[in-house]
Amino acid sequence: MDPQIQQALAQDRVIDITTMGRKSGQPRRIEIWFHHINGQLYITGLPGHRDWYANLVAQPEFTFHLKQSVQADLAARATPITEESQRREILALIIRHLDGQHDLEQWIAHSPLVAVQLLES
Repeated sequence: MDPQIQQALAQDRVIDITTMGRKSGQPRRIEIWFHHINGQLYITGLPGHRDWYANLVAQPEFTFHLKQSVQADLAARATPITEESQRREILALIIRHLDGQHDLEQWIAHSPLVAVQLLES
């Protein structure tokens, strides 16, 4: 993998993702934060229903758009993290990394969480 992309994955936070609409079948692009924790990429969000998450559950392949320190469009696959102990471990690290001011139990119960695997292009 390109060293600039590796560096962006390690230090950037804001990306866009393009998912396929689960109902419309049309591409949907949004801005979102990602987290690089212990060598793994994750996408999550505040507690609540998120269309991007529903889209990824229905169609896990998506495009991960780097746009801060480097611009690149990377093919990716999302794997929902649904097991409570895994969610607790990952979300605790994410919350600590953000600012530590979020309610972990609310996030475990109600936040979308996916692991991101970048695919070979």
